[in-house]
Amino acid sequence: MLLIRFFGGKGGVGKTTLAAAYALRLAEQGLRTLVVSTDPAHSLGDVLATSLSGEPRELAPGLWAAEISGEEQAGKRIAEVLEDARHAVPREVLPAVQRHLSRAADSPGTVESALLDRLTELVEDVGPRWDRLVVDSAPTGHMVRLLSLPALLTPWIEGLTRQREKVRGADRLVAGLLGGEQERPDPLLDRLHARRARLERMRARLRDDALVHLVLVPEHLPLAETLRAADTLTDGGLTLGTVLVNRVLPAGETGVLARRQAQQEDVLARVAERFGETGVVRIPLLAGTLTGRAELADLAARLASV
Repeated sequence: MLLIRFFGGKGGVGKTTLAAAYALRLAEQGLRTLVVSTDPAHSLGDVLATSLSGEPRELAPGLWAAEISGEEQAGKRIAEVLEDARHAVPREVLPAVQRHLSRAADSPGTVESALLDRLTELVEDVGPRWDRLVVDSAPTGHMVRLLSLPALLTPWIEGLTRQREKVRGADRLVAGLLGGEQERPDPLLDRLHARRARLERMRARLRDDALVHLVLVPEHLPLAETLRAADTLTDGGLTLGTVLVNRVLPAGETGVLARRQAQQEDVLARVAERFGETGVVRIPLLAGTLTGRAELADLAARLASV
């Protein structure tokens, strides 16, 4: 049983509710389980009927939850980089660096990268601190980019590291010729080396310890998005877990629901054809708000084979 599970899909298909129910089931089995949301909408707290922050909070025996803010994490990372820059760049250049970093803090790439850093920290705690990690991902496109970032960022970090090492080599040469002072530590280079090593570990964990559960409702647009996501994720070396078809209508409906049921049967047939080997679980349309641990219990029981 793989230790890390991502739940992703088109917005509004119920992935947050399913991720919470699955985490609750794991905790009830005696596994130390952390469920986190990387979705900017942050509805995990609503589903669990409690307030959440970026730090894991214990909600029940064996169950912790958190909501990660990419913007908050980006602010922290920018502050760290600026502190390193104070020791690594000339003083007269520092104001320009500060202006550049303040603009970078608002860019989507910076937010996603910082979000990945925080997720990586939590993944590294799987084993020592948590037995299982369940991730309620952002809608499909954001999830795919986030899970692709370790592979995309590694060459970029390697290039920055080589450039910094060249600069350090030139500095050492000049210092040697001039009889300068002993070489000082370079916190920026140290951070680049550490970042590259963490990205490599994250890639390995995603490849070896993670499953991605795609969630959809039995309609054609969510199906089309799910099929594209499945191809992109598998091409990126990630492993698909059981596909979850949520809010399946019962048989025997009439009127408008009967017409929707015809569409549903077509979608279910295509899901079974594409994901038959991966596994498919159909979850019926359930009554209630499906919020709070008591209402999630029935849903959790339906995820026994996930």
